[in-house]
Amino acid sequence: MLYWAVVFFIIALVAGFLGFGGVASAASGIAQVLFFIFLVVFLIALVMGLMRRRPPTV
Repeated sequence: MLYWAVVFFIIALVAGFLGFGGVASAASGIAQVLFFIFLVVFLIALVMGLMRRRPPTV
């Protein structure tokens, strides 16, 4: 997912450089959404991994 966020970010940069403002803003929006989804999934996986490693209390 982070890969696709970077791909859309690069597309936005190239489109903005070439003067395609509509395409650049659309690609930038898609990249932002994918990046935030990646962050949420990463944080959930991190928390679940930390909870799993705790030794059982007796």
